[in-house]
Amino acid sequence: MIERPEKVQRAGTGIEGLDDILGGGLPLHRLYLVRGVPGVGKTTLALQFLLAGLRAGERVLYITLSETEAEIRQVATSHGWSLDGVNLFELSSAEQTLRLDDENTLYAAEDVDLKETVRVLLERVQAVEPQRVVFDSLSEIRLLAQSPVRYRRQLLSLKQFFAERQCTVLLLDDHAGSGDEQVASLAHGVLALEQTPATYGADRRRVRVVKLRGSPFRSGFHDFCLRTGGLVVFPRLTAAEHRSDLTLQPISSEIEGLDAMLGGGIDRATCTLMMGPAGIGKSTLATQFALAATRRGEPASVFLFEERVGTWRHRCQLLGMDVEAAMKKGLLKVHQIDPAELAPDEFSHLVRADTEAGGARVIVIDSITGYYNAMVDARHLSLQLHELLGFLSERQVASVLTMAQAGLIGSMVSPVDISYLADTVVLLRYYESAGRVKKALSVLKKRAGAHEDPIRELTFGSSGVVVGPPLTNMHGVLSGLPRPFATAPELGEKDA
Repeated sequence: MIERPEKVQRAGTGIEGLDDILGGGLPLHRLYLVRGVPGVGKTTLALQFLLAGLRAGERVLYITLSETEAEIRQVATSHGWSLDGVNLFELSSAEQTLRLDDENTLYAAEDVDLKETVRVLLERVQAVEPQRVVFDSLSEIRLLAQSPVRYRRQLLSLKQFFAERQCTVLLLDDHAGSGDEQVASLAHGVLALEQTPATYGADRRRVRVVKLRGSPFRSGFHDFCLRTGGLVVFPRLTAAEHRSDLTLQPISSEIEGLDAMLGGGIDRATCTLMMGPAGIGKSTLATQFALAATRRGEPASVFLFEERVGTWRHRCQLLGMDVEAAMKKGLLKVHQIDPAELAPDEFSHLVRADTEAGGARVIVIDSITGYYNAMVDARHLSLQLHELLGFLSERQVASVLTMAQAGLIGSMVSPVDISYLADTVVLLRYYESAGRVKKALSVLKKRAGAHEDPIRELTFGSSGVVVGPPLTNMHGVLSGLPRPFATAPELGEKDA
């Protein structure tokens, strides 16, 4: 009979994000398969699992069949870990026990009888009486078995042996053939670690829970990083897990003309998208909402994908935007993101941390083009962005995104169409007038309420951002090459 999930006792893996995916950890006294290509992080995960058990006062055993004890200790040292208290037993020790005449001879794994080798290993388990065991790796057992039938029988024997002793066991395997499925069918749960090379930048690593019998878990792929200190797993963000009652409260940018165009400002729990060509002022307008929030005493965060933090700070200073004071007070956080080194789930984790732990009320992502470039598979951009924006909305956070469009004057091309995800869309354009290049601003849509439809001139200077009166004396402004009206058009009462 399957135990009720809420009554299942679990063994923490020592990896916070992985425990979140597993619903608290691995159910106790079961056998699990951890599979993945060499170098993906299986050994590191296994060591974190054992060290977590050691901290919980459990006896732990690491049986290494493919690496030496010195190599395992070197991995631990590279992460700053001490293996004091961890029982290590390597295959060469078993071979020494089984040597025949020459005490200086070590038999190769394929020359040692499977039954005798496993007997020596299990005797070590009986001597230690561990609560947690790691077998690294199954490749050696597979080679010793020499046939699928013998291999499966040995795995069944191991499973029964550990079940009787109430051990929680990890079997590490880098095999991708049919034999791998034999282990998967016997294991209580299967964790698959993947490593995908990128055309440019760091490899992307992902983990997926293939199965976990009788226990709920967060399905799908989840990004993780292999860093000094161990694996860091970033659970896939699911907005539906954070449902709340939405409150659409307007918040000001402190720019009178911009707030007027937006019908009083943008709303909490909504997403605002600012689109336009490079250098037109999208980042400045977005930053203005974050800075205005800090003046109200509300934390805000800015995530920069293209611009350097130093350049951003200098530009804000030239425009009279006192971001330094807000940063010193801890109300404004600025993150410089490197798209080539970032996984999408890792970025979502950063945003979530600033929102939940940091209490950010305004989140600026500058720009969504950089987020797009960080995606290994761009087809999933809209899905992941939908979940991220949905999460921010449920947390009553106002999100402001910028998108750089290709082109300068005339028609613009967006790298991806996400305008349908935004509650408010603000469009910026260059246009030519009287031999000068000027900037124009318009609000294309606002789901939460009324907004102005006139196009206004936008200027930047040492006094900050100025949104001018409606450009009523010309048409074709958004095309970049406006033409003057023969006579001024009639204005409605709202525009007059």
